[in-house]
Amino acid sequence: MSSQGTILARVYTSGAQLPLSGVPVSFAQVLPDGRRQLLAQLFTNASGLTPSLSIETPDRAESLQPGGALQPYALVDIRAEAPGYKPVEASAVQVFPGVETVQLLQLIPLPFGDSGTVIYQPEPPQNL
Repeated sequence: MSSQGTILARVYTSGAQLPLSGVPVSFAQVLPDGRRQLLAQLFTNASGLTPSLSIETPDRAESLQPGGALQPYALVDIRAEAPGYKPVEASAVQVFPGVETVQLLQLIPLPFGDSGTVIYQPEPPQNL
């Protein structure tokens, strides 16, 4: 049995967290065979937020006892790109059933001649 969780991204720039609008944000899941499946590409609004995206997650009962056979969350990779900024990726973002996950993505302005990607490393798995 599966459940639903939701995820959205908040895209901003600078330490003041100035929102960026119109930024395309890709949401993808890694399939059991290792391929990536694009779930959606959403655009940020004037507040820098994407719409919420529903994600199929394992049932909440999977997290009630330690050592369950399945991880009690779904994993989503997120990527945002905008002209004049370094692309940013957040990999293995955990989405739990019945919970709205908000992933913050800070876009850093590109210095002249730089095109590197900023990568947020995944958090260690939850020990539930």
